[in-house]
This record gives sequence, C-alpha cells and structure tokens, in this order.
Amino acid sequence: MQLGIHLPHIGRKAGPDSIRWAAIQAEELGFDDVWVSEHIIVPKDGGYPPSANFWDPVLTLTWAAAVTRRVRLGTSVLVLPLRHPLPLAKELATLQNLSGGRLILGAGVGWLEAEFDALGVPFKQRGRRMDEGIAMMRAVWSQDPVSFEAKWIPARIEAMRAQPQPVAPIPIWIGGSSDAAIGRALRLDGWHGSRVGPEQAASVVKRLRSERPGADFTISLRVSCGAGTVAGMRDVLGHYRDAGVQHVMAAPDDRDIDSYLSTAEQFHRAGEGL
Repeated sequence: MQLGIHLPHIGRKAGPDSIRWAAIQAEELGFDDVWVSEHIIVPKDGGYPPSANFWDPVLTLTWAAAVTRRVRLGTSVLVLPLRHPLPLAKELATLQNLSGGRLILGAGVGWLEAEFDALGVPFKQRGRRMDEGIAMMRAVWSQDPVSFEAKWIPARIEAMRAQPQPVAPIPIWIGGSSDAAIGRALRLDGWHGSRVGPEQAASVVKRLRSERPGADFTISLRVSCGAGTVAGMRDVLGHYRDAGVQHVMAAPDDRDIDSYLSTAEQFHRAGEGL
C-alpha cells in the first residue's frame, strides 16, 4: 500500500517554513507523495472550511517540489470548474516539468455554491464544465498545434500552440462519491475518495474493479487523523489494504506544526510493512 501526507498549507500552521519542513520530512520518512487542497474564496460565516487561510495549491506544490526529489505531488482536489482550463493547463504542465514528472491531478466538481458565485462560474454547469475542461487540458497537453471546440467554457481554440507540454502524462484521479463522479473516475486514471470507512471500502473497491480491474487504475482514499487518533491507524490501514485500496493519504488535523510533524511520522510508522 502506498501512503501520502497532506502538506500544512491551510490554517494557522500554514507557511513557507512549515510546508518546506513537512515536504522534506515526508521524503525522508519514505512517503510516496505529498498533497494539497483548494478553496479560493469562502463565506465569512460559512462554518466550513474552518479556516479561510488556504495557500494556493499549485504554488504550494511548486515550493515543495523545489526541496524534494522523489515524492510525488498531488492535489486533493483542485476544483476544476472554478478555473479556466488553459492557464491551469499551463501551470500544471510547468509544475510537471519542473518536478521531473511527479504530479498527480486530483480533481473534483466542487460543492460550495457561494465560491462559484464569487468567481462568476455557473454552479449548475459545474459537471459539464469539469468534463469539457479535462478534455481541453488533455488536448493542449498532447496536440501541437491544437484545435478544440468548446461548448460550456468560453474559449476559441483553432490551430494554436501552448508549450511546454508535460514531459510525462499527468494522471487524473477524480474525487467524489456521486454516480457522476464515479463514472468520471472510471473514464480516467483513478478515484480519490473520502469519508469511506473501513467497513465500506470493500464494496466501493468491488464496484470500481468490476469496470477497471487493471493496475493502471488507482483506488485512493483520503483520511483524517491527528494526535488523538493516529495511534489507531494501523488497524484502519490494514482493513483498507485487505479491501484492495492501493493508496491512502492522511490529512492531519493538528493545528500547530510540531503536532502535525509528529502525527505525520506516526502515520507513516503505522503503515510500515502493509
């Protein structure tokens, strides 16, 4: 089983030193990858997310890439419909090349309607914009020159060029548990789920493997843990492994960096040998 860790780029523990320390520690401990999340703008009294201090995910991964050489770099998840695909494709291709091909694009449609309203993006079109955005980015990454007929995203792309193209294909893992999200994941490279307990994992894996049995499709889960819960993670990870989950990423909920670093170390120890 592969293990990932979420970087401390959210809340009061976020900062350049914290992110650098965490990325270096992750590489030294032997984690397979480091991860980031995304919110661009959130309501003042929305209740969730608990902090509005979200450092930009792509720039955070670039910072982490500069101080590491091996760990992969993942997004958990980018809300693709919030962004125009062309500048995002440029950013991600650049990060893929700067890091030597270590990027994993975890992507989702989003859920916070007020965030879509603030950015002027139609909330009810987010699924269609998601699918078209992925297709547009993959076209730009693989065709030179590129032409693409867009329906939902404002774009006119006729025999144009966008470089650099990625040095290696960027795998796309889809987050979300709706039927639409599962179907989208099955058409791509992996599923990056959350809020799936050990008792539910086997049925989810069975559903996914019935259509994508090959190792080229990754089943990944995001879990929360912290100083008070990390001690029980070995049993949890064992259940996930037995269910057929290939990859688990922990998002420590500790509020200070010292506690975060301790939780990360204990989580990695919990997964050793699994």
